[in-house]
Amino acid sequence: MQPQDVAPRPAPSAVSPVVDVEQAEAALVEHYPRLARLAYLVLPPGLGRSRRVLTAHALTQRALPRNRTEAPVIPSQPGGREVDPGYACLRLRVLRAALATGLPLRRRLRLGRPPLPPVLPQVWGLKLFPRSGGADELGLDQRLSALSGPGRAAYALRGLEKLPDGDVREVLAAAGVTDVDAALGEADTVHGQYALLDSPEFDPCSLVARPTDLMRRRQHGKAALVAGAALVVCGVLVALPGAGWGPDGPAAPPYARNAAAQAALDPGKLIRISPDAWRTSPRTDFSVWPARGGLTGDRALLRRALAVWARPGGTVHVSATPGTATGGPPGPPHLLYAGNVDNARVVILYDGLRLVRYAEPRDGTRGAALDLARADNARRAESGAVVLDRSDGNVRYLTAPWVTEAAERDLAEPGSGAMELTLTGGVTSPLSSPVRHDGGCPSWNVLQLTDGSTTRLMTDLGELVPARLTTGRPGSVREASGAEALRTWKPYACSLGAVRGQGVRSVNAWEFAEQSLPDDSGSAAWVCTRAETWRGRGARALAQFRAPGGRHGAVAAGGTDVTACGARDPHVLAGVLWKSEEGAWYLLAAGSDDTESVRATGGIRASADGNLLTARAKQGARAKLKGTLEDGRKIAALR
Repeated sequence: MQPQDVAPRPAPSAVSPVVDVEQAEAALVEHYPRLARLAYLVLPPGLGRSRRVLTAHALTQRALPRNRTEAPVIPSQPGGREVDPGYACLRLRVLRAALATGLPLRRRLRLGRPPLPPVLPQVWGLKLFPRSGGADELGLDQRLSALSGPGRAAYALRGLEKLPDGDVREVLAAAGVTDVDAALGEADTVHGQYALLDSPEFDPCSLVARPTDLMRRRQHGKAALVAGAALVVCGVLVALPGAGWGPDGPAAPPYARNAAAQAALDPGKLIRISPDAWRTSPRTDFSVWPARGGLTGDRALLRRALAVWARPGGTVHVSATPGTATGGPPGPPHLLYAGNVDNARVVILYDGLRLVRYAEPRDGTRGAALDLARADNARRAESGAVVLDRSDGNVRYLTAPWVTEAAERDLAEPGSGAMELTLTGGVTSPLSSPVRHDGGCPSWNVLQLTDGSTTRLMTDLGELVPARLTTGRPGSVREASGAEALRTWKPYACSLGAVRGQGVRSVNAWEFAEQSLPDDSGSAAWVCTRAETWRGRGARALAQFRAPGGRHGAVAAGGTDVTACGARDPHVLAGVLWKSEEGAWYLLAAGSDDTESVRATGGIRASADGNLLTARAKQGARAKLKGTLEDGRKIAALR
């Protein structure tokens, strides 16, 4: 839920009925399961099932007013019958609290909402969660998880409370939702299935109890004893006279002395690889990069970089790609670069799992920055370059020792050719970064690297490691540097902006279908772009449609954490409403080439053999698409 979705609670109406504490208590006892179920449905899904159960009970029990209070008069059912004012008061307070739980803590405090600590309440040694439902309940829970808090609240009030939309609007407005229309619009995207809300899947009062991880609990107990002993030792060491370590530049003060930490912060123990090691190594990745740059002998700079990595101070700007641990090095890391780049001193380090970039101004350490990115299991294709510096809309890269040529290419204009970049000690001359902050996309410049007979394209997505670009059917992709691959990518280059800052490892563009358009309008292309991440989770797939003459593709459907268009599931189905030049509307749908048939239901009913479907439609019509593969398996449309 976005912070702007909930406003400060409105002042009570002068004509609202007054509810005393006893009346509210009676309503709570009578309707407790229903109120807890409402809270469970509205709470953020990111809490997890066990946390949502405990939080739903906590919010419901805290909904009791301490004094006489006012309640809105809102019908509980169609037909004009008014609900008990005590229940209306509790329902509104539960709804407000559940919506506020999705807000950041700072905003909750500013709005006067009591903060609910994320770790409380807690049941030690047990995990509590509702009984599992069937496939329909699981599907509904996943669809509700994609809605915002107000959207889930609107759906729950419709389905659980049986309120008409007019009354839903009143309840949401009283709960502080500013954009009620948007909430109702989100609820409309989850079609029907209101009866499923009464199933045990969404009942926080009918629970299954299971123990927490017993082995981990025992390990945590031992760890707590060790940590306690370490704290005692640290206290003794701090009390001893002596200067200690002291802060290193912008690093925070040290916590304690220990041999492992001292070794990790010793510049003399940094791992340095010889310049020719990669030629004979069975691996060609970041682990065989040599130490380059003019400041590899600056022990003070290297010491500051290691210290800031271990304990960044409050003035250090720290960023990390999703899924990247931000802790210090477990041991002496591998030095890849230390040198002057533009107006900064830059150090690049690698610990086998992460790449770390430390940068500070040449004239001091104020304004230092630390960037971390996952790079585990990087292969030769993904370890060709690392971002050294971004300045004035340009970016410089440090390239792998096996890279022989580097060039800049506009992915949106492949016919313009590639502009050669100079390589000095593995560092490229600056090239224009595609990462823009004004939302425009006149071009999309990428880095072209040549290694012997192989040429690859890498794109800057605002992170430390550029993402590799490929084309082709999942499972048999190829580099995106060929003429045909460049033509495939051209209309979809600007869609790369949708996956900035998500820890993307590679992006593949796959033209999975070509469809003849009605009314002699030519042929349209269907392309699926899939971004894989370093952490495995969070992969994003977009099905894009491009009509003849279109400069860019239009996103027809998309999904996150889906298997479609990937090596695990090289299939896809998507549809779009399209208007011909003659003004007629059509449903166009396409599946991958192994789709045996496509069927549309709902607002549009049609079917076709093969992987393409064209059907007359009305503007704004909605349809559900299903496909059948050649092996008989059913697939749903990407959404």
